[in-house]
Order: sequence, then structure tokens, then C-alpha cells
Amino acid sequence: MSNINFFYEEVDFKLKQKTGIRQWIKNVIASESNRSISSINYIFCSDSFLQKINLDYLKHDTLTDIITFNNTDYEDKLESDIYISIDRVIENSLIYNKTIENELHRVMIHGILHLLGYSDNTNHEKKIMRKKEDECLTLLNI
Repeated sequence: MSNINFFYEEVDFKLKQKTGIRQWIKNVIASESNRSISSINYIFCSDSFLQKINLDYLKHDTLTDIITFNNTDYEDKLESDIYISIDRVIENSLIYNKTIENELHRVMIHGILHLLGYSDNTNHEKKIMRKKEDECLTLLNI
């Protein structure tokens, strides 16, 4: 079993090109840090599933496209559960006039960038995060 895993909750969706996406994520991590992957779990889910996670764990009663839980116990390893709402990805792809795949890949790498120390709390940080997402998307070759 790979150390990058994909799970599905309350959604009729299956990720395509898993091998290429795993390699892309590993390449991004290697280019940004010397940390190894212990376990990264992507959980693709519905809005309602992720809203419940958001409320239960973060006390936010809002819709969101992604929640990244950093479960890392050691500084040299990455361990995380990354929840992604497929409903939000689809809606955002329409809003931003992107393909669903492009928006999904952007959100997937967004979670990784959070694990690598990037933040998006301020407008300045959001600009840096968006630029980094764009750079990472150019490395995706599937």
C-alpha cells in the first residue's frame, strides 16, 4: 500500500490517474522540503460530510472545499488526513471557469502546501499560496 491513500465518503467519485498524482505529490514535497511521507490520506467527500467535520473539529459551521489535519508527530515526516469536498470542487470549477480536474488538483496540492508550512490567512499569504499552487500545477504531468 502506498503512503498516499485515497478514500471516499458519501460521494459518487473516483480519482483518476492515481499513480501519476501520487508521483506529482511526492515530487512537490521533495522540491519543497527534505521531509518524508509517513502517511497522507485524501478523503473525498460530500459537502455535508465535510461540514460536519468542520463543525465537530474546528467549530466552524460553514462549507469549505478542504480541511487539512496535520497529524505529524516528527518534524522530518509528513502525516495528514486531507478532506476534500467534491461538491465544492465542482461548484468552484464553474465559478472560476476551470475544469473539475484542474480545480481538484489545485485543492489537493493546497493541502500539501499547508503541511509544508504555507498559510493563507492574510491577503499577502493568499497571493503567495496561489502562486505556489500555480507553480505546482505546472509540474503535474499525467
